[in-house]
Amino acid sequence: MSFTLFPDTRAALAADSLAGLSVGDALGAQFFIPGQSLDAPPAPPWPWTDDTEEACCIVDALKATAAEVEQAAGEDKSGAGEGKPGGGFDRDLFARLLGERFDPYRGYGPGAVVMLRQIREGSPWPIAAAAAFDGQGSAGNGAAMRAAPLGAWHADSLVRAAEQGARAAEVTHAHAEGIAGGVATTVAAAVAAAARLDGRPVDLLGAVLAHTPPSRVSDALREARRITTAAEAAHELGNGSRSLAVDSVPFAIWVAARHLHDYPAAVQVCIAAGGDMDTTAAMAAGIVAAYTGIAGIPDEWLQAREPLPQW
Repeated sequence: MSFTLFPDTRAALAADSLAGLSVGDALGAQFFIPGQSLDAPPAPPWPWTDDTEEACCIVDALKATAAEVEQAAGEDKSGAGEGKPGGGFDRDLFARLLGERFDPYRGYGPGAVVMLRQIREGSPWPIAAAAAFDGQGSAGNGAAMRAAPLGAWHADSLVRAAEQGARAAEVTHAHAEGIAGGVATTVAAAVAAAARLDGRPVDLLGAVLAHTPPSRVSDALREARRITTAAEAAHELGNGSRSLAVDSVPFAIWVAARHLHDYPAAVQVCIAAGGDMDTTAAMAAGIVAAYTGIAGIPDEWLQAREPLPQW
């Protein structure tokens, strides 16, 4: 990348991605209600789910960390605070925000509810995350569903986006596949935001694959490069019906890569595929909005989405 991002630019990119993520999440969730049709948007309001709630916590953690870095830089004239664009990701703060703010009625899975309640009650996040699923850690798509704003924030460095994506994922996902899903989605949003800023053509799938650790997720991303239709993508890659990173992240990134210029189409493809529609739509939409900006989201969809939390 050949540009430098200032704090306000990072925050704006993350906000656009969060807007896209939350609208995709909220609209996708409406299609779990029988009788909805893609021919006409459901009646508003569209409540958002845990995908949006956790993504909001990521953005808050990023802003708080950036503010601390800026303050430290102002007080430290030695230059010791340099070299950390946007600040490192404060995992302890993020865990605390997740524990304090999670609403179990927003669609959290049982395992996530147990883990976040443990964190809320004072258990250190590394212990809570490692204990999940009988000590295997979570291989689910929870780290990926919230990750797009983090990637948009780090649009100037895919290496740093991958690094910070892993750090953020590890707060709740100790399994390598869950972490790989978080990294892949973070990098995808960083690639999309970077393409928006420098105007160059982008091989989104190739760039994501280059920065995703070896895993079943990366194997599926490699397979995704040969797929040409949405039906084949959903069949071969999965539509999130198992709520795993491997059966949702590669599909969502494939959708984003195919519809990077067309936010409504990306969301509609995720919904048409069925499965975990709110989550695949949240991931794809968060990536695409990092490229299109908020202007790419239909205004009537933004107005129909439940307002984001006041915090």
